[in-house]
Amino acid sequence: MKKKMTSVLAFVASIVAVVMTTAPVHAGKYGMAGCGLGALILKDNDKSQILASTTNGIYYNQTFGISSGTLNCTSDGVVKQNKVQELFVTMNYDSLGQEMAVGKGEKLESFGNLLGCSAGDSMTRFRQVTKENYAKIVTEEATPASLLSAIKSEVKSDKLLAKTCTQI
Repeated sequence: MKKKMTSVLAFVASIVAVVMTTAPVHAGKYGMAGCGLGALILKDNDKSQILASTTNGIYYNQTFGISSGTLNCTSDGVVKQNKVQELFVTMNYDSLGQEMAVGKGEKLESFGNLLGCSAGDSMTRFRQVTKENYAKIVTEEATPASLLSAIKSEVKSDKLLAKTCTQI
């Protein structure tokens, strides 16, 4: 059963990776070249986007712009927080289940951070809520998607976590 689940998770992760790298992706205010010096100098037409992309690639300014938040680059990224959470749960499904059962663990804490639960009282409460509701969250029919949905539901129904966890 565990080997089958691992195989399924590896397959799902590879599908997600292929879809995310092959789908035409560009953020709303950027052209197809993305952000960077090239995108600032050369505006939206298909041929100039090739030059903009080349400019970004040759001078490595896009990496600098993303890191520093300059050159028309923002920190929100193309992959939204919800997708990051889904991928994290998919890749760490078994470990998360084990750590929720005991109410502590590195992956559980990392997942709490992805949900926007800051350290301190809300993280302590997050671990407590997942442990107390383990049987409701992790069922025999549970999938990574249903696990994520169930955890978010429990977080939203908790008074402290609903206020302090910002990415639910």
